[in-house]
Amino acid sequence: MSAFRLDGEVVLLTGATGGLGQAMARELAAAGARLALAHLDDHERASELAASLAATEVLTVAADLTDPDQVDALFDQVEARFGGCTVLVNNAGMMEESAFAEMSVEHWNRTLEADLTAPMLMCRRFVRGADGRGRIVNVSSQLAFKGARNFVSYTAAKAGVVGLTRALAREVGPGVRVNAIAPGPVITPLIADLADDPQWVAERTSGAVTGNVATPEEVAPIVVFLAAEASALLHGQVLHANGGGVMF
Repeated sequence: MSAFRLDGEVVLLTGATGGLGQAMARELAAAGARLALAHLDDHERASELAASLAATEVLTVAADLTDPDQVDALFDQVEARFGGCTVLVNNAGMMEESAFAEMSVEHWNRTLEADLTAPMLMCRRFVRGADGRGRIVNVSSQLAFKGARNFVSYTAAKAGVVGLTRALAREVGPGVRVNAIAPGPVITPLIADLADDPQWVAERTSGAVTGNVATPEEVAPIVVFLAAEASALLHGQVLHANGGGVMF
């Protein structure tokens, strides 16, 4: 079997109904994975996505990933359907703008719960049932390394995802491989109109080699790579899928 294939693997993907999540689901399915697609409450879009992936076995589950009980229930459903999952992709999250001086504590807590606590809860439940083997792919952001005006809470949370990834890789490796990606701006339906504005694109790709905003289809294959045996030597790494906007 190709080191880039996922035949026989069960992938639990969060944030599956978003623009990036849908692209990830398609790439993971194309690589041979069976899929558990988690979403907050987007039942119609989840059903449409599952129908479009008819060539693979798909389970869709609605869950609030900031609630430990709902996280447990999600994993219980995956275990009942597939016998468990071998790969976890923490893609779900939120991004809310606020000037720091006016930022409320509620805004701060809401962002950290969605973007850092939820991945932690998912990782914890995955590790408990992994029997010492598996792969975790966390989605951070280039802003964790660059920062951004009016996005202090999001930047802090995504930096926390990097720390979570590295510390967890030390604790549960080598049997469970934990890595992350740090995308730059990605053209999803939520920002499709903004991506047509040259000034908006220039501001968000300043310093990048490519100088363009990525598509979900460009980012998704990197997740497949981190989920597959092709990346077997990668532990605690962050792949900067941002066109050279951040270099290490």
